[in-house]
Amino acid sequence: MSRIVKPLTDTEIKNSKPREREYNLSDGYGLQCRVKPTGTKVWLFNYKRPKTGKRTNMSLGRYPSVSLKDARSKREEYLSLLASQIDPREYVDREKNIEAARLESVARDWFEVKKHSITEDYATDIWRSLEMHVLPKLGNMSVVALTPMDVINALSPLSERGSLETVKRVCQRLNEIMVFAANTGLIEINPISGVRHAFKTPKPTNMPTLQPEQLGQLLVDVMNANIRRVTRLLIEWQLHTMVRPSEASGAVGKKLT
Repeated sequence: MSRIVKPLTDTEIKNSKPREREYNLSDGYGLQCRVKPTGTKVWLFNYKRPKTGKRTNMSLGRYPSVSLKDARSKREEYLSLLASQIDPREYVDREKNIEAARLESVARDWFEVKKHSITEDYATDIWRSLEMHVLPKLGNMSVVALTPMDVINALSPLSERGSLETVKRVCQRLNEIMVFAANTGLIEINPISGVRHAFKTPKPTNMPTLQPEQLGQLLVDVMNANIRRVTRLLIEWQLHTMVRPSEASGAVGKKLT
């Protein structure tokens, strides 16, 4: 007759003291709380592996971070798996791999690296575009299974509205994410490297320019405009030097010759 194990209580676990050697407090059906000489208490699930028949321990986390109730819930989940001849350790590892390969998870890991090399505003724009146009439809897909057709189906409504520049940028960002997935070993090759060619190319929009004969009127307008003197001088200096606006506004006096 098997020994009947009295279920543990929170009080019993809290009051357990460390000894010279580690020891176990058993809750029954494979659930144990191991008390280490340091005073640390760790939940273990002891079970027989279906394939080998050998017994092994599986850590469920530390007490009290993982409560007695939570540890029992895990035990019931793993006993259910074992009843179907599924190894809990293999199941957990498989679930971790699935989560790590979700497009949203990979996108977040990529973004954590990407944002350090760009401005905060640009980083915000990148993530917003993914939240709006990619993650709702593709976020739960595995990067292992992602195909060009998945991307085409997700972005076609955007393309049909004529937002071709947005489609182009989103494709570029998706491509970077998949290259990241390949470089981190989640996939062997990037299957969507050329997917942007499935959409129309946005027509380039040239910046408006002034004709030479319009410069005189520009100077008159600047002179009569209700603007600060420093702004007027900046515009005139830029016309003299033909530098970019960012270079003109960021110029330091002592560096000018």
